[in-house]
Amino acid sequence: MKFSIFLLFVAFSCVKSQGNTLVLLDNQVIRETHSIFFKSLQERGYNLSFKIADDASLVLSKYGEYLYENLIIFAPAVEEFGGTLNVETITQFIDDGGNVLVAGNSGTGDVLRELASECGFEVDEEGAYVIDHLNYDVNDEGQHTRLAISPENLIDSPIIVGSKKDAKPLIYQGTGILADPDNPLVLPLLTADSTAYSYVPDQPIKEYPHAVGKDTVLIAGLQARNNARVVFSGSLSFFSDEFFTSPVAKSRGGLKSDTSGNRDVAIAISQWVFKEHGQLRVRSVKHSKVGEAKPPTAYTIMDDVVYKIEIDIKEDGQWKQFNADDIQLEFVRIDPFVRINLQKKGKEYEARFKIPDVYGVYQFKVDYDRVGYTRIYNTTQVSVRPLQHTQYERFIACAYPYYAGAFSMMAG
Repeated sequence: MKFSIFLLFVAFSCVKSQGNTLVLLDNQVIRETHSIFFKSLQERGYNLSFKIADDASLVLSKYGEYLYENLIIFAPAVEEFGGTLNVETITQFIDDGGNVLVAGNSGTGDVLRELASECGFEVDEEGAYVIDHLNYDVNDEGQHTRLAISPENLIDSPIIVGSKKDAKPLIYQGTGILADPDNPLVLPLLTADSTAYSYVPDQPIKEYPHAVGKDTVLIAGLQARNNARVVFSGSLSFFSDEFFTSPVAKSRGGLKSDTSGNRDVAIAISQWVFKEHGQLRVRSVKHSKVGEAKPPTAYTIMDDVVYKIEIDIKEDGQWKQFNADDIQLEFVRIDPFVRINLQKKGKEYEARFKIPDVYGVYQFKVDYDRVGYTRIYNTTQVSVRPLQHTQYERFIACAYPYYAGAFSMMAG
């Protein structure tokens, strides 16, 4: 009996726990209509806490510690969050490294619009849909708001949205988003076709639409400077069981599939936003003169130096070696004096170079910033001194003519 209890304890301890996640809903019906998506999260080890968005007991932190690592907001109609939750606390949650997944629709409330604005997104007015009269699904009800989207419209980053190879077409029905083009941290994960626009379907078009063509973002992402991640979808239905299992066929031929690719993309996006994919870290950094094991107190100009760095990536909950061929090292004193590619040797990336003939305070700097990956910024400060008087050469080759002139004068 005791042995069985021990095995049960070991089995529970081996289950991967991805972290506590707060799920805010408009109503409990959404929990049923989006059960496939929530089940996929639970199967990956997430502890989901479902609550109504205006619940008076809502709280993100207690005694200075956050109760949740991730936040999901599937409550487009909420006008005001309950408890101590508001846009400011959610923004602070992001600033402290928390991850947020938000899904709206044509009735997105002001509180979610304000939150989107804080993250660099601009959501269209209430009642607006993304409309495309050429690329709508055959099951559309006549307003051409149920769109059939090609997987080519996804961002070119498999680490975020999965591979485009053999990907199925997507179904989208919701409002349009504009991403700030001047914000380098904002990523358009899914965009509309060039024939789409965002407007209220029942109203005549009397002014220029909020978003037109490929500028119409359907799902937008943000990776903050502290590596916190935010995803904002203009469609709550994109994550629904109906859209996961529905067939899709474009009205004018071409795209067609028995089931949509929404499930694969939604799961891939959730893995990225909750840092299951694309999370990097620096395990160790070493530097020294060539042939030595420890770094000196100070380097001397023209020394031969070796720099080594070990980088890991998180896969399936475990840290593994990261493989890339585009990591660079800079040797910087205000401006880079040396920029060199790091070569993979065993577990480490290595670079060898000669220190410039300029003394001062330098930094070994590795700044690796790629779409979909957490940013690596690692610096190590070192001093470089000039040659001591005992280190100069006694006879310099370029001075031989002067030596000959001196001795010839003496001989004369």
